[in-house]
Amino acid sequence: MESVSQSMKNMMGKLNASDRYRKLVHHALDDSDVQSFLEQNKQSLDKDAIVKSLSKLYEFVTEKSKIKNGQNSTIPGYEPKLVLNNHLIDVSYRPTKETINSRKQKQLQNRIKMLMMPKDVKHASLHDFDMDENSSRLNVLEQALNFVKNYHKTNQWIPGLYLYGSFGIGKTYLLGAIANKLAANGVDVTMLHFPSFAVEMKNSIGNNNVADKVDAIKKSSILMLDDIGADSMSSWVRDDILGVILEWRMQNHLPTFFSSNFSMEKLEKEHLSVNNRGDDEPLKAKRIMQRIRFLSKECLMTGDNRRPQ
Repeated sequence: MESVSQSMKNMMGKLNASDRYRKLVHHALDDSDVQSFLEQNKQSLDKDAIVKSLSKLYEFVTEKSKIKNGQNSTIPGYEPKLVLNNHLIDVSYRPTKETINSRKQKQLQNRIKMLMMPKDVKHASLHDFDMDENSSRLNVLEQALNFVKNYHKTNQWIPGLYLYGSFGIGKTYLLGAIANKLAANGVDVTMLHFPSFAVEMKNSIGNNNVADKVDAIKKSSILMLDDIGADSMSSWVRDDILGVILEWRMQNHLPTFFSSNFSMEKLEKEHLSVNNRGDDEPLKAKRIMQRIRFLSKECLMTGDNRRPQ
């Protein structure tokens, strides 16, 4: 049985059409995607559908050729597709794979707010986390994977992680990897370098927008506070910034992650208890630590210093 496209070619040969027009028709009908579309839809097409839709077929082939040759189509980022429209042939445009991937990447980036964080954290991946044949690193990775896996699967409270260990072992990288994985699963994450954030809060006092910034941070679905305890902390930052954030998150059961060079015990006794003026305030430190212990699970992480020496 003769194909639809071949029948059309034979008919064109009998018409009094110019050579250029015949070439255009043959060029369109020789396209494998056109032939496949015509055969699949021949029962649904009007008998003169091809003649009436020749311009659409030519548009489809031309636009497809542009993309194949690395040129922009009439609608950049979109590729043509043949469709049925009231028993005739029409062309619609759908996003290319590159456009779809670009949109996904943009959506992913929009789900993560990284404030004052190193650039390499943006591309951190759990798959690239260096195990180093180290049991503590394996345990930490398992804890991270379990959190990501179970975050949407249970109504029970799941605390974040409190990663602590020496300098340069990848604590910040692991937080970034967790953040990226959660974002890929549709979760909004805020990750910030806490010492830098504290400085920004002090600088915001004169602008009267401290409350707005704290409000935005404390309500994030997932919050990650990196390098907590790295710098001396004023009573104001500890109580009115960190304390307010942690109190809100504890009351609303919002998972919070931390990274620090201190264990929880040392953070309380050697950092939070003594403010930047040297005043000893153990009760206020204990109040902060109660919230940190509720919001996160302490995990020791060891390994070699990976930072350039």
